[in-house]
Amino acid sequence: MQSLVEIEGSYGEGGGQVLRTALVLSTITGRATRIHKIRAGRKNPGLAPQHLTGVLAAASIAGADVRGAEIGSTEVVFSPGKRGANERSYDFDVTEAARRGSAGSVTLVLQTILLPLALAGRSVGIRLRGGTHVAWSPPFDYFADVFLPALSKMGVDAGCALDAWGFYPVGGGEVSVRVAGVRRGAGLRAAAGVDSTIGVLPTGDLRSTAGEPDVAAGRSLRPLKLVERGEIVHVTGRAVVANLSKDIADRMARRAEDVLSEKGIDSEVSSLRVGGKSTGAGVFLTARYAGALAGFSALGKRGLPAERVALDVCRELFAFHKTGAAVDAHLADQLVLPMSLAAGRSEMTVERVTSHLMTSAHVIRQFVPASIEIAGEEGEPGNVVVDGVAV
Repeated sequence: MQSLVEIEGSYGEGGGQVLRTALVLSTITGRATRIHKIRAGRKNPGLAPQHLTGVLAAASIAGADVRGAEIGSTEVVFSPGKRGANERSYDFDVTEAARRGSAGSVTLVLQTILLPLALAGRSVGIRLRGGTHVAWSPPFDYFADVFLPALSKMGVDAGCALDAWGFYPVGGGEVSVRVAGVRRGAGLRAAAGVDSTIGVLPTGDLRSTAGEPDVAAGRSLRPLKLVERGEIVHVTGRAVVANLSKDIADRMARRAEDVLSEKGIDSEVSSLRVGGKSTGAGVFLTARYAGALAGFSALGKRGLPAERVALDVCRELFAFHKTGAAVDAHLADQLVLPMSLAAGRSEMTVERVTSHLMTSAHVIRQFVPASIEIAGEEGEPGNVVVDGVAV
């Protein structure tokens, strides 16, 4: 019998990422874990609604026994069942976990359950409710247009659709996801998903990253090499307002295109006004290189001019572009986990070595004997080499 994996939740970055990474690996490996001092250094320590939803979602798919699954809890003991749950559909609601309106991030919940479901090899539908475009988490656009295409190159067959927008503070957004498993074969032919079918899809139109039906439980992820990104091809994106004047979205879109044009970058930024339970605004961009994808976002707030929101997101893109790296800072800490579960060597050049990246590596090493080498100082561009192990 394997011993309980002890994880200190305040280690390194000390946020919800420690919890999510431990839950993913516990679910996949079947090793029970105790995560303590969860978010100990945060203003409101312990489980927030999105973290609790992640715990409950992971428990549901792992058939796990859980202790400490409640708002504010700073310790969780998670013990996967010998056989995980076998449902074909799941429904998770961050609002329900909070017992009130909440913009807790649905994409962070997805990070907790996507890989375990894919590696289980069953076609599964998921519906999540909560925040889809909120601060300190990947917006839906990033999840759909950057993260999923990267996983597709590793063999994951999954797709998503945005059914309702959810901004801070109420949320009220809805996302549909279909996870079909792990494909065999070459996967997407398009370099870095430039011609991938995945993307922001209309309500009810849910397509997968590749649509190949040949999936099976136990099929391992493929190693991924993202080192040379090549020339920038195009920037796409959208400026969005919820329950605000369409003129604000138009101004953000025009300013983003003008700023990008000044740097000689071809772009197409659409503008959109949506409804929803919250008022919100933001610009979401995807930079498409010959061999890589990178995503950037900026959210509006009261008193901040629309043009400034557009300028902020463009500056993020320019800062990444200047480094020459193939992987943006946010994607790096999200990819090191699947890389560690892919038999063989993966490698990526990263925009910036972050505390999130180093923290993820630390937690991964507690569960699996993957070799993770991170070259570069924190806050500077770096290189990551992972010799992963299939589980």
